[in-house]
Amino acid sequence: MAHIPGKDTVLCISLAGRPGTFGVRFHNHLYQLLGLDYYYKAMTTQDLPAAVGGIRALGIRGCGVSMPYKEACMALVDEIDPSAAAIESINTIVNEGGRLKAYNTDYLAVRQLLEQHRLDPDTAFALRGSGGMAKAVASALCDAGFKQGIIVARNEQAGRQLADSCGYRWQAELGDLCPPMLVNVTPIGMAGGVEAEQLAFSREAIAAAQVVFDVVAMPARTPLIIEAERHGKAVITGLEVIALQALEQFVLYTGVRPNSEQVAQAVAYARA
Repeated sequence: MAHIPGKDTVLCISLAGRPGTFGVRFHNHLYQLLGLDYYYKAMTTQDLPAAVGGIRALGIRGCGVSMPYKEACMALVDEIDPSAAAIESINTIVNEGGRLKAYNTDYLAVRQLLEQHRLDPDTAFALRGSGGMAKAVASALCDAGFKQGIIVARNEQAGRQLADSCGYRWQAELGDLCPPMLVNVTPIGMAGGVEAEQLAFSREAIAAAQVVFDVVAMPARTPLIIEAERHGKAVITGLEVIALQALEQFVLYTGVRPNSEQVAQAVAYARA
């Protein structure tokens, strides 16, 4: 039976330019599985200051923050965790009795994935993107000891700033370079399909790479991941990122850490 929110139900929300269903299904499934009187709803807004003010005023416990709000929200909260402060990008707000503290569980998720996949920090990489999520991924790579990186971004100001902050190089395009690790942190590939314009990197670069990491979570198998798997490359998917970051949000909101089987059930339900 579906959970029916009551007057004492704790509300959590997400704010995104294009609200999705993964977080809603993931969180609500775990709430029900663990018998927690919580409810999660995805939202969007045209008035970000008012929306964040509503979190405080209405006693909303937690809020996931997605594009394009990850950087703009920073000035609207009371405290910023070190996971978000250094990279100037947040993805989670927790309301502690009217005081809003911001975190970046994207950063935490990527750090975990780099360890789980046992990637060698001596591996050179190219990261495409320069937005809030790109900051989280680049900072996670930098803090994990990856020193040979290229930030590929058409926005020169944002690209150079991100590269400089992590000690990497900036290029507008990758060109003929074929580094052993490719990381896509742009929306390229969200439309699905296998057309070349849905690939964040050239087919030649993908064929020459050893590891391909695509942060795009929907579809789970993006054109970039499909192309990498076709060449037998090791891959890290956006689904892995979104699952781990959602888990860390869940823990911040509830104080409860589900076991691996419960998380797997929630991920499967969220994808269905």
